[in-house]
Amino acid sequence: MTRSVGQISPVIAALLCALAAPAPGQVPATPVAEPPAEVPLPRLPAPDVGEEASAVTLLRAAEGALAAGRLGEAQEALEMAQTRLLDRSVPLFQTNVPSDNKAVALIAEARRALASGDRLAAVGLIQEAARTLGNN
Repeated sequence: MTRSVGQISPVIAALLCALAAPAPGQVPATPVAEPPAEVPLPRLPAPDVGEEASAVTLLRAAEGALAAGRLGEAQEALEMAQTRLLDRSVPLFQTNVPSDNKAVALIAEARRALASGDRLAAVGLIQEAARTLGNN
């Protein structure tokens, strides 16, 4: 079998790789590149509501932002409304039990609709979530 210059047999290549690897507990001779630092995502514009705004107020802000074409603000308002509803007291050792609040599920659907570009469906889901919560 003839080999042209530059070709290495697979066995020799495997041996070279094994010899180049550091022994267990030994630092490699060449520095290993560190993974790039995570770049923080820009903050979404916050809705113009107070710090203590209710979930219904935040849903109305999301609806208004969607109507005005401010999608980032609508997304932030939806996330804030959902967080308000998920902030609840639960019995000890039951923190992993998901919320059964229908409005939480509707807001999640509205967020998915917004992410997929279906603003009409998002508005309908926001209105339905606000109705389930009442006019607080």
